[in-house]
Amino acid sequence: MRMQQSIAEWEEAFHAERAEEDASRVRLRREAAQRSRQRRAVHSERLATLRFAGLVVAILTTAVIVTVVMFETLALLMG
Repeated sequence: MRMQQSIAEWEEAFHAERAEEDASRVRLRREAAQRSRQRRAVHSERLATLRFAGLVVAILTTAVIVTVVMFETLALLMG
């Protein structure tokens, strides 16, 4: 009788530990997915900022070049 009770206790403890491990594994997987989404969002935002800065530089460069060419042409025409 005592042996069966002891085996039953061991089995119950094993199942409880297994359930805790499964819950821990699920929690770790969920946390890893959340960190991955957060890294992707930060990376995407950084790229968007870089693209915007490139656009601003391109527009300013175009404006400067057009202004210089316009005044050079005006100077050439005036004489």
